[in-house]
Amino acid sequence: MDSVANARREGLAAVIGGFLLASAGGGVADDAMNTPFDPHALLDAPLMANLATICPDGPRNAPMWFLWEAGVIWLPSDTRASSVARIADDPRVAVEIVRFEPDTGILLHLGLRGQAEVVAMDANRFRCLLVKYLGPDQAGWNPWFIDTIARIDDPNGRFIRLSPDSTFTNNVSFFRTGPGLAWP
Repeated sequence: MDSVANARREGLAAVIGGFLLASAGGGVADDAMNTPFDPHALLDAPLMANLATICPDGPRNAPMWFLWEAGVIWLPSDTRASSVARIADDPRVAVEIVRFEPDTGILLHLGLRGQAEVVAMDANRFRCLLVKYLGPDQAGWNPWFIDTIARIDDPNGRFIRLSPDSTFTNNVSFFRTGPGLAWP
């Protein structure tokens, strides 16, 4: 972690968990407020991702399930979704994922930025996403949810695909324990 702190003080990026993490600045005060961590701590967990898109009326935000595979975040959608239309008009997006546990003092933030694209739904990838959130026992999945909401084989199904141009993490898990971190 010393090399990360040194890189931050020099205004450089750091590599953690195979990610090139952008620096938010430098200096002693900034170090206390800007502690990077391995993004997989959030990417591998069944958390909500917030997709931010742009439209003529201003920014929009949508909480979504997601799947991380081989450097790409996949967000399920369909042809009728407003996010899909906004990305067609302007592919610049931001995705934020937060783990917040007020009782333990954990607060982790991951930001991904870049140009998204809308691609055809891949039913196998979508099933992997559903396993992440619903568990591996498909017999226990709510049939109403699968048939009415998820619609795995719906021809209108799409994925929003983002291979991030930049990644930012910040561990601010010190609000209960500070100055020490509550995590890891």
